[in-house]
Amino acid sequence: MTVQEIIENPNQFYIGGAWTDPSTADKITVLNSATEEVFEVVAEAQPADVDRAVAAAREAFDKGPWPRMSHLERAEYIRALADELEKRADRHSRIWTTESGVIHSIASARMDSITANYRFHADLASTFPFQERHPSASGGALSLLVREPVGVVGAIVPWNGTPGLITSKVAPALLAGCTVIVKASPEAPGSAYILAEAAHAAGIPAGVINILTADRAASERLVEHPDVDKIAFTGSTIAGMKIGSICGGRIARQTLELGGKSPALILDDYDIETAAKTITEKATFLTGQVCASLTRIIVSRSRHDDLVEALASRFSEVSVGDPFEASCQMGPLAMSRQRDRVEGYIAKGKEEGAKLATGGSRPAHLNRGYFIEPTVFGNVDNNFTIAREEIFGPVLSVIPADSDADMIEIANDTDFGLNASVFTNDVDRAYSVAREIRSGTVGQNGYRAELGIAFGGFKQSGLGREGGTEGVHPYLETKVVVLDGMPENAGRVVE
Repeated sequence: MTVQEIIENPNQFYIGGAWTDPSTADKITVLNSATEEVFEVVAEAQPADVDRAVAAAREAFDKGPWPRMSHLERAEYIRALADELEKRADRHSRIWTTESGVIHSIASARMDSITANYRFHADLASTFPFQERHPSASGGALSLLVREPVGVVGAIVPWNGTPGLITSKVAPALLAGCTVIVKASPEAPGSAYILAEAAHAAGIPAGVINILTADRAASERLVEHPDVDKIAFTGSTIAGMKIGSICGGRIARQTLELGGKSPALILDDYDIETAAKTITEKATFLTGQVCASLTRIIVSRSRHDDLVEALASRFSEVSVGDPFEASCQMGPLAMSRQRDRVEGYIAKGKEEGAKLATGGSRPAHLNRGYFIEPTVFGNVDNNFTIAREEIFGPVLSVIPADSDADMIEIANDTDFGLNASVFTNDVDRAYSVAREIRSGTVGQNGYRAELGIAFGGFKQSGLGREGGTEGVHPYLETKVVVLDGMPENAGRVVE
């Protein structure tokens, strides 16, 4: 594919409803993760470009039609946006695969969920409680609890699951009546450009959706900008801490979807081989570059060796290679520094005394691309580095425990709390253990994150939730209006 076949306007930004030239000639080069060849070259935003995008979003919110439309009127634009994204689904899926290494068959299948998410939010226009009637205790005839748009949103997305992560921020923001600046990752800008193309074609009013690609300095300008009312961020916990401190300093609203070190508890009534198969199928998705991936596998000491052997057998059979090949089960990591990071953690695991059961190296048959073998460590102590820190690659740590209570204690002994799973055939036991685990999601017998209900974490895994009706609330401010009667122009009010 040529650059023009990948994205239409790589040398520009989408600001104020138009493709605009950047303030400098600076460029970002994105490499194909499987071949290390140049894939796309795009403009790099500087603080001056961020200021222009924020000004456009501010103007659109303060003076434009978008926040003044009814929710049903905005819903029609959101549906049109979904239609335009659907037209670009094939190109979008190829971009995601090439930038991040996700298997193309999976990327292609996931495109339907992107458009479905926009349509879900459009449907919420007629059901979400944007206004509620309450009795008044202060002398009025009634009180209306109204939920209004928070304002200008800076949406900062990472490089791994970019299509869905953009959608989880933009869709609820649009429904609420916010305007948005999408700050794309320098490693994966393609999805943001696709969104801009679709927004333009759908006739989204000027300034409602703006897109930039920027590195840290310009990104920080977006976070600290006084005209940005809310930051929605997905990324590392370290970056989230920095963003949180800046937003806290100016009392800006924020949602932070951060890192994880998610446990899978294999209780003694559950079949080892079945657990190994289930864990392997999800652990290799996106080459393990998933914040909610189940990477700490906790099992009773008496069954530890059997589980390590079963996981190692499954992992060693995973076909690693070109993510566009039908036979491929796991593609490359997204970039060279990410492979260096994963290799560094593998070396640390060996150094600290964990037993390498399989993997740990670059595949011998692949001399180009950012590939790594699926890796399993056994005899991992929960205090080892590979059990404490997020690796963001296909590396599992199997941790022995002495009892169910010990499993729960180990599961909770972490700075994170994003996802977890309890493998057991007893649903009552699964529920009881799940309620003891400090995690935003706990599934039975597998990776079961429900992105359409609510997704987010406890502790250093973040603040707030994305997805479903829960994910709309962070884009709204709550106001109480006390009246002497019900106004005729109030629109839909939930009693």
